[in-house]
Amino acid sequence: MPARSPAPHELAWFKSSYSGANTTECVECAHVPYGVLIRDSKNADGSLVSVKAGAWRSFVEGLRREQPVVPA
Repeated sequence: MPARSPAPHELAWFKSSYSGANTTECVECAHVPYGVLIRDSKNADGSLVSVKAGAWRSFVEGLRREQPVVPA
């Protein structure tokens, strides 16, 4: 019998490190066996974006290589 995928409310969601502490523009992520799920933190019961593990790894590595731009 195949393992059941956890429901979104059963996952360990974490806020993106790019989301500020006091902002309303946040995304949350949760690791799943095949990759990552992403949702709007203001709408936890809304739509989810599913990203495969390899694509997520490439995305995060790309962010780490970039230098943040700080407005003058």
